[in-house]
Amino acid sequence: MSNLKQPVSLTWDLESVFPGGSESAEFLAHLDKVEKGVQELEQFSQKWTAPVTLEETQAFDGFIENLQDVFAKAGQAGSFVSCLTAQNTADKKAIQLTDKVTSHRARLSAVLAQFESLLRATSDEVFAGWIAREEIAPIAFSLNETREKAKDKLSPELESLVLDLAIDGYHGWGEHYDTIVSKFSLPFVNENGDTVNLSAGQAHNKLHDPDRSVRNTVFAKWEEKWAELGDYGADTLNRLAGFRLKLYNKRGWDDVLKEPLDYNRMTRETLDAMWQAITEAKPVFVKYLERKAKLMGVEKLGWADVEAPLTLGTQGADNIPYGEAAELIVKEFGGFSPKLADFATHAFNSSWVEAEDRPGKRPGGFCTNLSESKETRIFMTFGGTASNVSTLAHELGHAYHSFLLKDMPLFSRNYAMNVAETASTFAENILSSAQVDRADSREEKLMLLEEKVQRSVAFFMNIHARFLFETRFYEKRKQGLLSAEELSALMEEAQKEAFCGALDSYHPHFWLSKLHFYITGVPFYNFPYTFGFLFSNGIYARAKAEGPTFAAKYDALLEDTGRMKVEDLAKKHLNVDLATPDFWREAVGVSVADVEQFLKMTEGM
Repeated sequence: MSNLKQPVSLTWDLESVFPGGSESAEFLAHLDKVEKGVQELEQFSQKWTAPVTLEETQAFDGFIENLQDVFAKAGQAGSFVSCLTAQNTADKKAIQLTDKVTSHRARLSAVLAQFESLLRATSDEVFAGWIAREEIAPIAFSLNETREKAKDKLSPELESLVLDLAIDGYHGWGEHYDTIVSKFSLPFVNENGDTVNLSAGQAHNKLHDPDRSVRNTVFAKWEEKWAELGDYGADTLNRLAGFRLKLYNKRGWDDVLKEPLDYNRMTRETLDAMWQAITEAKPVFVKYLERKAKLMGVEKLGWADVEAPLTLGTQGADNIPYGEAAELIVKEFGGFSPKLADFATHAFNSSWVEAEDRPGKRPGGFCTNLSESKETRIFMTFGGTASNVSTLAHELGHAYHSFLLKDMPLFSRNYAMNVAETASTFAENILSSAQVDRADSREEKLMLLEEKVQRSVAFFMNIHARFLFETRFYEKRKQGLLSAEELSALMEEAQKEAFCGALDSYHPHFWLSKLHFYITGVPFYNFPYTFGFLFSNGIYARAKAEGPTFAAKYDALLEDTGRMKVEDLAKKHLNVDLATPDFWREAVGVSVADVEQFLKMTEGM
């Protein structure tokens, strides 16, 4: 029996962070501290010169400590306002506060850009001695990475100007997406015969309804409603891409993937090897899609069928109460690691999760790190589906990763998105694999297995479509603006290719309904998910082989994610080469085995 408090809260606790929500006086006082901290950093940076001796580097110890502290405070503020705007898209005060936080972060980034330049101007000999000093060694990787990136950028003055202009330009366009989503409203006739207006998040949950007629009805309206907002979305996406392309051009970067690859601390060879292994395995996933269509009694699956629950005979898709989902997750996490289970219990008991299904919430799910208080908050809309339970486990995996790093220096907690997705998808793996193994009936086992395969399809096909779309969009954007209709055509073409033509309908407006294309903090918010999924597949295979002792090795791997490149991480902890397809084929094979089991169990059905 777990130590979960009952009932498990459906709403998160933000009052313990800053009481009063967007009217919080404590939060305004916190912003004042950030402002003061930024000013002090700016004043110090105006007087410095690059150290020419090892002794002179000591003068920067206080600055580096303060820089991390102010970044932590600004991160705390950013996470808080993102929670406010997610829980209520109509909270205009929160949107105003977001602008203030963005302004502080831009100034901080400008200070960091100057520090990058100082590191670049420091001789190799002095810099080597600097990062070897006992006080600095824990963040040596971060400082070296910062120095190397500075070599690829503009002068500090120009980089500072870019960051300043980006507040109302680049980031402003990204925030405009929230305004677009807030205007989304889809009329839906509920089980009582009443017409209700669904938010984007609520409507998205209906796309996973076990009743195909409900899915098809909502999906048709879903496309129609996004089409109405298409011109606004096209303006936004075009401006975001235009800003990036102009900046890349000024920096002398030819490849639009340079920034996302650098951000994810991985090489193009690793990315290509991963997609190669996936593409080789796609035929078996097409067989799965064909079999699922047969089991649903249709010739081909439509877009809204791909992630829909499979109902077999009298075994329908259960509406899983939130409290039961929490109990299940804690139980299965405990089968791998008591430490992970204890953490999940703490997260639920401390009301770190916002899961209530209500109007006005932003669509999607996320985990955000409160870097100063060393806590996390998880956001989602829980509708009782198996997919929702997986999402909850996924976000708790993110939270556990942050928990393991919370006592490290801030610069060593800065792990990339691809390895962040490793921890989250590994948590999903724990949950789904244990559920399949413990299923009470053949029907339940099949449904749980199909849920696992669904996720593989999402990573191998859906996200591949996003990657193909975004790569091609950026190439076309170099020639000029694209209309909403052109973006939809490009999206549908990418989906058809990624799904090998296996569907009879697609989602042309996916480029607008998916938040990830509008996130300014991380370009190409797609392939890191697939990397994380496959990397976790490979890790999970080793966990199964080694048993309980692997949990400590897993923690050690996660603890290194903020201080080495992914190729080095894999070599150190798994003894594999990520730049060749072998590891990726092995990792894809874990998912292929699920498909083959599913196909075997459904023969003749």
